[in-house]
Amino acid sequence: MAGKIPSTFIDELLSRSDILDVVQRRVSLKKQGKDYSACCPFHSEKTPSFTVSQTKQFYYCFGCGASGSAIGFVMAFENIGFVEAVEELASSAGMDVPRDKQDHRYHEKQHLYEVMQKAASFYAQQLQHSTESTKAQDYLKNRGLSPEINLAFGIGLAPSSWDGLHKHLSKEGVSTKSMVEAGLVLTNKTDGHYDRFRNRIMFPIRDNRGRVIAFGGRTLGDDKAKYLNSPETDIFHKSSTLYGLYEARKANRELNEIIVVEGYMDTIALAQFSINNAVATLGTATNEHHLNNLFRACHHIIFCFDGDRAGHQAAWRALKNSLPLLRDGRQIQFLFLPDGEDPDSYIRKHDVESFRQQVVNATPFSSYFFEKLSENINLDTIDGCAVLATRAKPLLKEIPNGVFSQLMQQQLNKIIGYKSNSLSTLNGSANYHRGPRKSHATQMSPVRHAIRMLLEFPAIAKDVDINDILDIDLPGVSLLQEIITTVQKNPDISCGSLLERWRESENGKHLNKLASVPIHLPQEGLEKEFKDTIKSLIKIRIDHQIQSLLDKSVGEPLSADESSQLATLLRDGKSKN
Repeated sequence: MAGKIPSTFIDELLSRSDILDVVQRRVSLKKQGKDYSACCPFHSEKTPSFTVSQTKQFYYCFGCGASGSAIGFVMAFENIGFVEAVEELASSAGMDVPRDKQDHRYHEKQHLYEVMQKAASFYAQQLQHSTESTKAQDYLKNRGLSPEINLAFGIGLAPSSWDGLHKHLSKEGVSTKSMVEAGLVLTNKTDGHYDRFRNRIMFPIRDNRGRVIAFGGRTLGDDKAKYLNSPETDIFHKSSTLYGLYEARKANRELNEIIVVEGYMDTIALAQFSINNAVATLGTATNEHHLNNLFRACHHIIFCFDGDRAGHQAAWRALKNSLPLLRDGRQIQFLFLPDGEDPDSYIRKHDVESFRQQVVNATPFSSYFFEKLSENINLDTIDGCAVLATRAKPLLKEIPNGVFSQLMQQQLNKIIGYKSNSLSTLNGSANYHRGPRKSHATQMSPVRHAIRMLLEFPAIAKDVDINDILDIDLPGVSLLQEIITTVQKNPDISCGSLLERWRESENGKHLNKLASVPIHLPQEGLEKEFKDTIKSLIKIRIDHQIQSLLDKSVGEPLSADESSQLATLLRDGKSKN
């Protein structure tokens, strides 16, 4: 997959994507010397062993060994593939990812985006100018939506005819096959085709880059399905998509908090009242994919639900799914509206300031956590306290180690009157931490030492004559030669970019480990050390060649050329001492 994107583009992308910025948007870092540190986001720990080097554009965890470039970090943190990580970084850097003409899957997806955009334009046009638009416009007006907000969210109208969209897209040159793949058209038993959405208000669903990937349709008739969503396609995955997230990011230069509501109209109604930071799941419970997308956008999430039983059930599911993602610096609150109210109805019945105050007074995560677990328990008894501790134990274990985790455990101690300073006994084991491994000076071979210095400062290879280290019979020499050649072809390449070149090879693992070994030398000292190491490798090559010729001379006379070569080697070897 990586081969389909030119390495020159990867180098340029990494040069524009400062790993410090990439990591800091997801993890709270602290300055530590010339580098930055944090508790590792990839394993549980209490003492930071995760390090980010801005100089080398490289991250490494001394606890679990996770390491790599900005691309590798995004892949691991977001749990996405190489191409998706490249696309995300490219989008942030304002770059377009070049593609191999043979990358059929990519081009098929691009075609689907184009089809969906044409469909969105058709629906929007129908809302404005079709003979059926009056009923739809009246509905939207009665819901309190202005033409401006309709335009901002791209709201449209699917006509009531069986094949209005199919006919239109056919005239636009779109094949029926593409319409079916996009989820816009269905096929009946007689090989006829008809529109999936008919006589519905249409809500385009966009991805993080603003591309239309699906639609939600609200019926204007008496259909049994009040709301209908697009099916899963190559570009639309309902379980990870948030309606309105693109619009929220577009309306806010910086998102300080996001309000998660339950439907399209709630999101749009809040935007109508200038609350432009609401998003909605698409009829599914808030899951880990949704939460990752939310925390990628900001660190403060407020779930807004109806105060009835169903609302509390949805809130508890969201709470449990969020536990493994609650790293320090992330905040979750819960807002429960009066029974029978949703954000749309509440803000119109009361006013926008009243809703804002509800948001300010939203219940903190910790309060809701312990309130919910304490239901139907008498905490005035030892038995009740034991029940609460038993309920809380497996859930607290899911929270990543850190300040928040410790405070949650302390709060449980306080509630049940537990006098110990920790909940180690309740958790079933003593608090265990594997911190950074101690760095000890280790003896490296000259080849490994040279590679390690190149990773620290690649530019030191610019004056090396690759011919000087050919034919050296030592492990790792071929890799050293490849790295030197790569640096000389790409003089500005960073450590992170070098590591990216060997990502999928066995050597990539060794390079990541070498890059984590500290070198306590200034740049000038590093350059001298590297030159001396290359000289030692040249000396090793000369010694090997001399020994080979001497061994041969024992059994048979050397030729004139070989004798001349031996003399030259002996002279060169002497000069290297």
